[in-house]
Amino acid sequence: MLRYPLLHPPLLGALAATGHGSRVLLADANYAHATNVRAGAPVIHLNLRPGMVRVDDVLEVLVDAVPLEAVHSMRPDDGGEPGVLGRYRDLLGPALPVEPLPRQAFYEAAKGPDVAFAVATGDERLYANLLLTIGFVVPA
Repeated sequence: MLRYPLLHPPLLGALAATGHGSRVLLADANYAHATNVRAGAPVIHLNLRPGMVRVDDVLEVLVDAVPLEAVHSMRPDDGGEPGVLGRYRDLLGPALPVEPLPRQAFYEAAKGPDVAFAVATGDERLYANLLLTIGFVVPA
């Protein structure tokens, strides 16, 4: 029994196996998990139904669970900014900016050797994907 908001055993195990520089993909419902994630990377399915669970629901718990040093979003092909980025910025705070990557560059980064795992969500919002880079814990 845990006294912590993150209770999902596969997600806890995957996070525990990451280290400084590891990347975690939080993917929306439109993301191609079979082809645009590092080959062999585990995919943790939280996509219970359309709209549930959303990327920001997962991000909200992860921000408290692990140190983050970088966050990349997927930039739409028209160069605009997805509406969901405001919510992500609220959760991350001003010290951790969200850096956009063009869609194809985002896909290439998500296939990189440093991607530890992906989380498949039911988030129906377009371009709601995030690529998180795990930071480090400062010794006490």
